[in-house]
Amino acid sequence: MQIDILNTKILKCLQQNARQSNAEIGRQVGISSPAVSERIKKMEDVGIIEGYKALISPFEIGYQLKAIITLRAFMGKLKPFLAKVKTLDEVVNCYRITGDENIVMEVVLKDNKHLEAFIDNLIIYGECKTQIVLSRVIKQKEIIPIK
Repeated sequence: MQIDILNTKILKCLQQNARQSNAEIGRQVGISSPAVSERIKKMEDVGIIEGYKALISPFEIGYQLKAIITLRAFMGKLKPFLAKVKTLDEVVNCYRITGDENIVMEVVLKDNKHLEAFIDNLIIYGECKTQIVLSRVIKQKEIIPIK
């Protein structure tokens, strides 16, 4: 599917506020509401638009600790870890990476005791390094730079 200038503008509108109406998006990009709806549907159908979600503050629902954990998997433990990590509710993001470590995870936890128990469950898969997040420099965004 071709991403033309109108689709680019629609995607930017949706990234700023996915709850705005098709009529509002149409006003911003200069086309009718039905035309916006049709373009959005096509982008959903081909997988350009993967979905919509609510961003929830973990701190407001009792998760007072955020950490970045890297894992250097032991020989033969990477595949079992990749299956296990999908079941861990604390993991907000998980990436397989290059370099000395295999995995980097962003996790939210209730407190230090929760962190300790979480790490205890990980060490069977490999060597962990943990960094506690002190503050957020850029507010969470999943905005793809669309040109």
